[in-house]
Amino acid sequence: FQEDQAGFLAGYAAVKDGYTKMGFMGGMAVPAVIRFGYGFVQGAEYAAEEDGVTGIEIMYNYTGGFAATPEAQSMAASWYQNGTEVIFGCGGAVGNSVMAAAQEKNAKVIGVDVDQSYTSDTVITSALKGIGEAAQQALTAAYGSDWANYGGKLTTLGAAEGAVGLPTDTWSLKNWTVDQYKAMFEKIVKGDNFL
Repeated sequence: FQEDQAGFLAGYAAVKDGYTKMGFMGGMAVPAVIRFGYGFVQGAEYAAEEDGVTGIEIMYNYTGGFAATPEAQSMAASWYQNGTEVIFGCGGAVGNSVMAAAQEKNAKVIGVDVDQSYTSDTVITSALKGIGEAAQQALTAAYGSDWANYGGKLTTLGAAEGAVGLPTDTWSLKNWTVDQYKAMFEKIVKGDNFL
């Protein structure tokens, strides 16, 4: 997946919604998590530049694993205590540690991979990977006539394939509209040169 595109949209949305003190807490520094994080920073910086917002702060850390741990929760809590408004919890159950800290500190979280708004009311949006879309494409190719062109080959899915994005039906963003999201999403689909 082009996780950088989903991360970009999450960072962009956070700044457009008014957040200026953010965090990225990734699990292990594997390619997918790195792409989510770099995209998140790029999106936040791009939105800030567009709007003339200065003083964007982004705390950035990899926990070294994908488990929910007291250490990850403690780190997230200290970030919140020091003014971080929203943390992108990107690393499996690491996100659960971030959500627990956010609940304690009355703060916000950006989820990852799937719509995590159902996991905690601290989640304002999630950077999605279209796992269902990928499975649908693979099954369609396997049962159709296109498997020879699809099977055994690396396929990368992103915005152009409808396989990354934000869950507009469940987000709790207040200052950034679905229409504004769609406009930015289309720029990414067209390949505008800012990623």
